[in-house]
Amino acid sequence: MAIDQAKLEAFVGKFVGDLGAVMHAATVVVGDQLGLYKSLADGPATAEQLAKRTGTDPRYLREWLAAQAASGYVEYDPKTRAFSLTEEQAFALAIEGSPAFLPGAFQIAVAQFKAIPKIAQALRTGQGLGWHEHDAALFHGTERFFRPGYAANLVSQWLPALQGVEAKLNSGARVADVGCGHGASTIIMAQAYPKSEFIGFDYHEPSIAHAREVAKKAGLGDRVRFEVASAKTYPGSDYDLVTVFDCLHDMGDPVGASAHVRQSLKEDGTWMIVEPFANDQLEENLNPVGRVFYSASTFICTPASRSQEVGLCLGAQAGEARLRSVVRDGGFSRFRRAAQTPFNLIFEARA
Repeated sequence: MAIDQAKLEAFVGKFVGDLGAVMHAATVVVGDQLGLYKSLADGPATAEQLAKRTGTDPRYLREWLAAQAASGYVEYDPKTRAFSLTEEQAFALAIEGSPAFLPGAFQIAVAQFKAIPKIAQALRTGQGLGWHEHDAALFHGTERFFRPGYAANLVSQWLPALQGVEAKLNSGARVADVGCGHGASTIIMAQAYPKSEFIGFDYHEPSIAHAREVAKKAGLGDRVRFEVASAKTYPGSDYDLVTVFDCLHDMGDPVGASAHVRQSLKEDGTWMIVEPFANDQLEENLNPVGRVFYSASTFICTPASRSQEVGLCLGAQAGEARLRSVVRDGGFSRFRRAAQTPFNLIFEARA
């Protein structure tokens, strides 16, 4: 074996960075749960001062704060021994509603680690692992990770990019949000368009129960409701708009789901499909965003598809060409990319 020492050292350097990131993820989850970032956002503090603010142990906080500073997640002043957050760090770590809020993503990572024994078995056998079989951290983390992007873009950019949809929503439309999870997307739309009716569907009963509680607290009334149903069985046949957010690729039979969406829409209705950003060729996705989505797809998306009746397994990096094929095989004749962000592709499908 001929080893190039420079290449080996470069790879080991990459490993050190990756291992630090992996181990750092758990500290972010703990800091988020205990409100440590939010407290630091109120002003600089030593470990002792932060401990008093948050009711935590100062000795543990010294280690936690040192880990955050070494990772670039907080700032440290050696003269005062105080730690602080820059405005940008606070925006991403302490402000739940910000479009750059990050802690939810680390909850997803923690859930993946809890699934290692099951995924190792799945890789041997080819069996699936349903969404409902994961740790609850996945459900909460997914909502908190995706909700900021929806809040920042859904009403301001994505819906206006669809032909004639915003006018219908403003005057009063009937909307089905399929695969709604905890209902973040449904509620964002309902709050923006008070004349429209929204129904969120998801096969995962605990997520629907959570969505109902959130909607109740938001005071949205009877025009917003949530029901347990799959993408191929949800009721209704007169929707002006059907939406699916970051879940079409998880479905075992996305073509069957596409066909069901087609028959549930009014003749002039619209299907909005939001999917993770991906190019069509593997080599075009070998980048930091692709790394995140391929990793998630290995543990979450592909096993979810495999656990279902057909298991087409589009994966989180399906790309526009494969999605177009799925949509057209379901009976739609028009399909276009309406918008995009660094993390999402937004498509419009019509009869």
